[in-house]
Amino acid sequence: MQGLKRILTAFTLAVCLSNPGKAQQQCTNGFDLDRASGQCLDIDECRTIPEACRGDMVCVNQNGGYLCVPRTNPVYRSPYLNPYSNIYPPPPAPGPVPNYPTVTRPLICRFGYQLDENNQCADIDECASDSHQCNPTQICINTEGGYTCSCTEGYWLLEGQCLDIDECRYGYCQQLCANVPGSYSCTCNPGFTLNDDGRSCQDMDECSFSEFLCQHECVNGPGSYYCICPSGYNLLDDSRSCQDINECETRNFTCTPQQTCFNIPGEYKCLDPVRCEDPYIQINENRCMCPAENPGCRDQPFTILYRVMDIVSGRSVPSDIFQMQATTRYPGAYYIFQIKSGNEGREFYMRQTGPISATLVMTRPVKGPRTIQLDLEMITVNTVINFRGSSVIRLRIYVSQYSF
Repeated sequence: MQGLKRILTAFTLAVCLSNPGKAQQQCTNGFDLDRASGQCLDIDECRTIPEACRGDMVCVNQNGGYLCVPRTNPVYRSPYLNPYSNIYPPPPAPGPVPNYPTVTRPLICRFGYQLDENNQCADIDECASDSHQCNPTQICINTEGGYTCSCTEGYWLLEGQCLDIDECRYGYCQQLCANVPGSYSCTCNPGFTLNDDGRSCQDMDECSFSEFLCQHECVNGPGSYYCICPSGYNLLDDSRSCQDINECETRNFTCTPQQTCFNIPGEYKCLDPVRCEDPYIQINENRCMCPAENPGCRDQPFTILYRVMDIVSGRSVPSDIFQMQATTRYPGAYYIFQIKSGNEGREFYMRQTGPISATLVMTRPVKGPRTIQLDLEMITVNTVINFRGSSVIRLRIYVSQYSF
């Protein structure tokens, strides 16, 4: 019996010293891991070990081990012995059974599992039960039979700590990058906009936003824009407005010595000298007179005064553009002002502003470049001496190509 006690003691130690620590992930001596179920099953040493017991001893399998007992021991009966064998005498009649402790075969789950209510080995969710050993900077990810300590997006694991990844160092953004904990933010240089993918920049077409960025023409460029002016203009210091170049003042013209340089917005005109047509005679450089004693002048205006002016294209209307008045007022006389010719498009009319004056009004926008010639007539009527005569201003209007 002393030998039996030592064997039982060894068996008990084998079971008690089993280490369920997760690091080994294996079964204790006397058990084998069933990988299909994840359970530790008892090894039947009486079957697997040849001559486990010698002499007059019989092998009796136990949970996690085995016993060698005398063949005549009434307590342990080997399942491998034939009770009717002629080799051994039949056992004596059973007497009182000694009060030995009952040996059970408990189900043991492998590391990371525990028995559930159905007596099955189920995975332990260490993350949910807060039984993990992850650092506070880490996140716990449950796995079958264990768990993993990881980092959230934007961090990497270094020596057990989750450290922020500086994405800006690795060129995540095309232009400007701002690193923030666990992430980053991309922005663009002035004149660029961020694409929908949030990392690359595309040029902003400022010229498409408004037609008022430039007075004449807007030219888009990478990240910016610039204004240009047409020929005959200079770009002002505000980088958007255009100013006419007065070629007549700078003497940058090609007029002949007989011609007169007349500046208009964006260009200039070379005006020929006034030539009076018969029966008119020239009395100065821009006035022609039809003598009263000449029979051919009876139905003609007494004088024709030549004048030149310019306006910009698309000028707002109504707009007063020219004034006409009598130079002398005779007793008993009154004056009538009208457009004698050149107003076929009904773009102008004469508005009398006083007894001896009137204003030429533009009533419709006029687009250039264009040259308009109007004969503005002032009729003098004197009922005292029964007189009716007229004078004409032959007004040439140059309409520029642009509105500035």
